[in-house]
Amino acid sequence: MAELRLNRLQVLRNHLFLHNRRIGESSDAFRKGKVNICPFPSSATSQMLKGELERIGVNDVEVEASPQGLEEEYSQILTPPAIRFVADLTRQFSDQVDLMLKQRMKKKLELDITGNIPFFPDNPEIREGNWKVAPVPRRILCRKLDLGDVSPSNTEKFVEALQCDVNGIQTDFDDGHCPTWRNQLRGLHNVYKAVFNQFPDVPDISKAPVLMLRPRAWNMIEHNMIVDGKEVPGPLFDFGLLMYHCAAHLVAKESGPFFYLSKLEGANEAKLWNEIFCWAQEKLGIPHGTIKACVLIENVLASFEMEEILYELKDHSLGLNCGIWDYSASFVNKFGDRKDFVLPDRNKYVNMQRHFLRSYMDLVIHTCHKHGAHATGGMAATIIESRDLSILTKVTEAKIQELLAGADGFMVYDTRLVPVMKKLAVFDKKDNQIERQKRDDVRVTAGDLLQMPAGGVTLAGLKHNVAVGILFIDSWLRGQGHYIYKGAVEDSATAEISRSQVWQWIRHRAKLEDNGEVITRGLVQKIIGDFVDATIMSQDPVPLNSPKHEERFRAAAEIFEEVVTKRDFPEFITTYLNLDHTFLSYQKMHEE
Repeated sequence: MAELRLNRLQVLRNHLFLHNRRIGESSDAFRKGKVNICPFPSSATSQMLKGELERIGVNDVEVEASPQGLEEEYSQILTPPAIRFVADLTRQFSDQVDLMLKQRMKKKLELDITGNIPFFPDNPEIREGNWKVAPVPRRILCRKLDLGDVSPSNTEKFVEALQCDVNGIQTDFDDGHCPTWRNQLRGLHNVYKAVFNQFPDVPDISKAPVLMLRPRAWNMIEHNMIVDGKEVPGPLFDFGLLMYHCAAHLVAKESGPFFYLSKLEGANEAKLWNEIFCWAQEKLGIPHGTIKACVLIENVLASFEMEEILYELKDHSLGLNCGIWDYSASFVNKFGDRKDFVLPDRNKYVNMQRHFLRSYMDLVIHTCHKHGAHATGGMAATIIESRDLSILTKVTEAKIQELLAGADGFMVYDTRLVPVMKKLAVFDKKDNQIERQKRDDVRVTAGDLLQMPAGGVTLAGLKHNVAVGILFIDSWLRGQGHYIYKGAVEDSATAEISRSQVWQWIRHRAKLEDNGEVITRGLVQKIIGDFVDATIMSQDPVPLNSPKHEERFRAAAEIFEEVVTKRDFPEFITTYLNLDHTFLSYQKMHEE
């Protein structure tokens, strides 16, 4: 026990060391005349912005200085009128956002205290009514194939996506994106450039793949803008700037604005988004119903309110989307303390053919098509690294199953998969399957949605989850939102399920199938240590070619250990990182 306490103290010392080292580095750089060590540095651009805001009557708004080298992007995106729009948006909805987040906490506490399970709401007007969502524009009638996890801050990947023969691009400020100040500004500016056709060799926005803009989820905040003494909710910052700069031109080009909405937990959150859409359209002089949004059903509680979610957004709906890993991780989030909700090894026992996930997808398709909306599947994360036909066969078979079930499309990450997927025989000439696949055969109960798959835990699965979690945190410390590991793209969704399962297996003393060994904190600590040592020794899968890089990687491992051994389950790994001083310290390092 004493040894474990010493280990925890060492983690804290290392974090403090990193923080103090940053101060020391800044001091050295200051003495050499390289940087200003003021914790909130000023610059000509931020000072000009402050003065211009005061001149147009915008008070009690603070915006951080531009990262070095992004002064032009900063000035073009953070214009005084744009900042005023975001500030007005924040003031209009800040209290409602706070209330919504408190309602989330209340619902979670009620589930914990009562031991109850979710249920379908009794809303006969909605569930038995013959209503339909509003028709969608011509450009989004066909949503067969999109690219997923495309962070617009990665200029090369974003341009490649704009040149690709797909229907749309999940332009991602959420799961596949790391929200450093530099990344936010570059990403927003790259979207602006795409909309106004400023990239060479890229089609006009009216002919390029549709931009499906995905702002951050409600759990994220924007540290670099403060309104009335409070940091701005991340999704309001992203949505506000995207709308202010791009909406009118997208409307003129019949190409938007279209959005993905992440991690909603119920119809009350869909109602809030609908009010935000209505407010923004009115303020910008855009016709009601112009905005269209696809809700990602990434939380088990949301799966019980899908009809209500569609209904609240019926004037602005672009249907629902179902994935696998964020949704699966939400079971740990909401029911992690309950032994009857322990998820088995995800690599061996969790896939879309398991009953709880197949029921979830069937219900998404039935619900959407019943009300005239699109239902889309998740993203194929596979990376084509060889000509191995078995890999392609596995990916295509999984997506064929989704299409045969009635899905109207899905996403891929690797652009090399696009020609393969477009040749699927089930991709006929119809834009979608809304009328053809009503799925009136679907009868899904609460028990179907909550039926945990049978299976155990393998040592290989435990090691894989540890590796994915550490590598994700390390990726964030490097300012990158996703990375490639063992032939697949890994992002915050796979990091969520990985760290959630490790936390849950420790909590419930799960046993390894291999030898019956109980999964303890000590075992996980050993696996973490072995993985760190092996990575440093082999320089694979991350090159750590300096003491500074090794130090960063060890910090990532320590943060991962913190997350999986907390007494109370941290709700989101991204929230945990975004509020952690180690990540913020590394973010400052990249800004300088």
